[in-house]
Amino acid sequence: MPKRVVLAYSGGLDTSVAVRWMAEEMGVEVVALAVDLGQGGDWPAIRERALKAGAVEVVVADAREEFARDFVAPAIRANALYEGRYPLVSSLSRPVIAKHLVAAAREYGASAVAHGCTGKGNDQVRFEVSVRALAPDLDVVAPVRSWGFTREDAIEYARQHGIPVSATKASPYSVDQNLWGRTVECGVLEDPWETPPEDVYELTLRRDVEARELVVGFESGLPVSVDGRALALEHLVPELDQVVGPYGFGRVDMVENRRVGIKSREIYECPGALALLMAHADLEGLTLERDVAHEKARLEPRWAELVYDGLWYSPLKTALDAFMAETQRHVSGEVRLRCQPGGCFVAGRRSPTGLYEHDLATYTDADRFRHQDAEGFVRIFGLSVETWARVQGVGS
Repeated sequence: MPKRVVLAYSGGLDTSVAVRWMAEEMGVEVVALAVDLGQGGDWPAIRERALKAGAVEVVVADAREEFARDFVAPAIRANALYEGRYPLVSSLSRPVIAKHLVAAAREYGASAVAHGCTGKGNDQVRFEVSVRALAPDLDVVAPVRSWGFTREDAIEYARQHGIPVSATKASPYSVDQNLWGRTVECGVLEDPWETPPEDVYELTLRRDVEARELVVGFESGLPVSVDGRALALEHLVPELDQVVGPYGFGRVDMVENRRVGIKSREIYECPGALALLMAHADLEGLTLERDVAHEKARLEPRWAELVYDGLWYSPLKTALDAFMAETQRHVSGEVRLRCQPGGCFVAGRRSPTGLYEHDLATYTDADRFRHQDAEGFVRIFGLSVETWARVQGVGS
């Protein structure tokens, strides 16, 4: 049994209850580690909540720049969408939290780390596989898998022990948020037939805004500016949230396939993330050579699947990162986005390294394409099919 444990502390219901439960039921000292990934929140209040729950120490790590640079940026390069829709909001945050868990365990002399994940969630896999990849000697404790509480039980436990939490029986949503987006589950959302009530949304509540355009600048595959203003990625994404979210753009309501084998209904709000992924993919259409573009599109779902499954620190993920990075050397330019009530879409794109050449694509007098070359190309290209058809007697 470990004597000291570092807990990944969100300030929410499960991790707040976990602090007290581990201290009382396991007899361990709990160091609560809260990692700022751009989710906002009252950090002094979160610290006080952890102390009231029984933590012997509370650490708040500001990882916003690191998260954007080392985790969100690779996701943009890879156009990462799990099952073609989910931009990996929580999936990207778990390996960086795991990295800080390991560092805190070393600093505070803990022999184990802990998380507040259930036995049916994806995050337990992401935390534990990441920790074991980084520090195989550390034990991992998962109190939520052990205590047998329902969500209602946890809410009652918090009430009985004077632990201040925001979840109530009337509003039982489980929310996770960082600078890449916001996820919501539980409550009425567990019925996939039910329309999500508006109170689950924050980033995409529609307001009375007029249509507008904005230009996102990219350098080597990464967004670096909005309307000509240079912005670090950790500031650029939240700014886009504020610009495109009020148009109602950025909602994802999906039933996804969890790693543990069950289907789960999830609500995601990712206006800035989805706008950037859309713009980046569009710019790649202008700048990537055909075979590179096709192969990258084939590998992108695999990259997203690895991250979703908790294999951020795996050798295959590292190898795919190298491929993605190589493809981005010439993905520079600008993408013009148009926002209007109900949506956001690409209205234009340009690049100094673009492979679109007007005098090859045009049908005007400026056309320099050698049309006479096409006859031989088409005949040779289709020769195998023509031979097959003749031998099989097709048409005879």
